[in-house]
Amino acid sequence: MDMTVFPHELGGTVEAIASKSVAHRALILAALCPSPTDIVCNATSKDIDATARVLTALGAKAMRTEAGFHVEPLQGTSATDNIRQGRKNAVLDCGESGSTLRFMLPVVAALGSGASFTGQGRLAERPLSPLYELLAAGGCTLSPQGTFPLTLSGKLKERSFRIPGDVSSQFVSGLLLASPLMAGPVRILVEEPVESRPYINLTIDTMQRFGIDVMSAPETAEDGTRCLAIMASPASTPPTSPGTFVVEGDWSNAAFWLCAGALSEHPVSITGMDLASVQGDRNILGALAFFGARISRKDSRVTIVHDRLDAISIDVHDIPDLVPALAAVACYAKGTTHLTNAGRLRLKESDRLETCAAALDAMGAQVTIEDDSLAIEGTGSLSGGTVDAANDHRIAMAAAIAATKADGPTKIVGAECVQKSYPAFFEDLSSLGGVVRKES
Repeated sequence: MDMTVFPHELGGTVEAIASKSVAHRALILAALCPSPTDIVCNATSKDIDATARVLTALGAKAMRTEAGFHVEPLQGTSATDNIRQGRKNAVLDCGESGSTLRFMLPVVAALGSGASFTGQGRLAERPLSPLYELLAAGGCTLSPQGTFPLTLSGKLKERSFRIPGDVSSQFVSGLLLASPLMAGPVRILVEEPVESRPYINLTIDTMQRFGIDVMSAPETAEDGTRCLAIMASPASTPPTSPGTFVVEGDWSNAAFWLCAGALSEHPVSITGMDLASVQGDRNILGALAFFGARISRKDSRVTIVHDRLDAISIDVHDIPDLVPALAAVACYAKGTTHLTNAGRLRLKESDRLETCAAALDAMGAQVTIEDDSLAIEGTGSLSGGTVDAANDHRIAMAAAIAATKADGPTKIVGAECVQKSYPAFFEDLSSLGGVVRKES
């Protein structure tokens, strides 16, 4: 499906969709509780559905409801204990969801049920080391990584892990989410500097909302390495269903509308946001203020108003998902913007450094890749053009936002990739005044 976005001022209000990151975590934890959980989730996506599908294949029931999901947990080994059991050797289709694969590998390993993991797109190519090696060393057997199906057997016995900090935080989160299935406290040492630390904090926060005792603190390892030490104690505090769990608004996807507000002559407001959220992408507010946009907050509403836009330099180490949206704003800012320490983007649904630069260049921007950083020369205008979304939802959405201020129309090829995280993106764009035409 191709979409053409025409230049047009945006303005108005849109309700934030539920956080994909929180929904993944809540669904998994709900499946490990002794009793059912209703998850209020005002929107789903291919990635969220992948986690629900995998949990159902394992023997839980993650069923769509009008409000979100109803989760019937995995069964215990007896009527009185809290040890969960998964369906033996299930086939688990993760779609293109890296979160689903990286979270569920440790969960299945801790269950000891065995499974074959499959997926689509670039998922098989996305790195699994050192999680792969930790699971193998902990008592599991895995088929070679890099192709599907990836078959896992055996039961994870190890409860103490050390992991480099410069790898995906999803590996740490996966081990934490598996901790309620392990017989005793789980200890994880993450070497400093820690990659995407806010996502680890989000996992800890969600686990605590399910009643699991998790603590973290700085620690120096025996060899002198500075680490973040995380201790989960599910044996003393097993997971407890909150009954109803409400998934907060998604700052990663709200960022596109906030960036649109920074570009538009009319205010753009987002409702349903948690202004105290531990989501790292809440930092979009600080970044846009740094550019020069005016921001107001009231209750769960955030409003962005265009003012001056000056180039910035910002380290995106902890907020890599914001880079495409920030790059779109940078095209219209005065001066050269530098988005640094963005190496993680090479391991996303596309090599997002290359595809972000290519998409904006196709619209008339001047973008340079400098090692693991982007330099965007703010020309104040874009011509429009034809953009290949590269099967990457964030590239498609960034191009659409940039297109609303371009001098001519922009055709986004393969725009259906927004289904991965935000199926209603183009409908919401239209509701804010965007002019969009479906081409095929």
